[in-house]
Amino acid sequence: MSTHRNERPVRGWLIQAISWFVMSAFLLVLVVSVLVPRLAGATPYTILTSSMRPGMPPGTLVVVKPVDASDIAIGTVITYQLESGERDAVTHRVVGIGFDGHGERIFRTQGDANGAPDPAPVRPVQVKGERWYAIPYLGRVTNVLTNAQRQTAVVIVAVGLLGYAAAMFTAAARSRGRKEGTHVQS
Repeated sequence: MSTHRNERPVRGWLIQAISWFVMSAFLLVLVVSVLVPRLAGATPYTILTSSMRPGMPPGTLVVVKPVDASDIAIGTVITYQLESGERDAVTHRVVGIGFDGHGERIFRTQGDANGAPDPAPVRPVQVKGERWYAIPYLGRVTNVLTNAQRQTAVVIVAVGLLGYAAAMFTAAARSRGRKEGTHVQS
């Protein structure tokens, strides 16, 4: 009979630990993919092709921070627009730096899994930024949600965690109050 009583607290603790873990993991994903980039002025992108394998397979979330063209070196991973002003972007590694006929700096890029450099050079105006950090497969999760949905999810999860914490503190305070109220003094 005492074994049955001991199972309830353990089961309750286990359910609570799992729920905290799941909520914390979800919040961490949202913070890493939405909040940190926004606060740092960075932009999240998702790798869609296998050109950056093995380090950044398809589905990798790559967060790109703005960079001055003069700070880009050979080996830097940059995200750039295929055509200036267009939405489509590519994330590849800089394999060469040179100058065009007008004296403007240009970059030669290549995907890590590609056998040859990209055919067209990249001009500084096309560069969105350099890789700040990348998390494999997280981009698949974030691609399911739009930016507005991700931001709403961050708020909902944060409010949910705060509400859950408040409920836990309230329950603990009530439990403590009941224990103190039933204490017999001699």
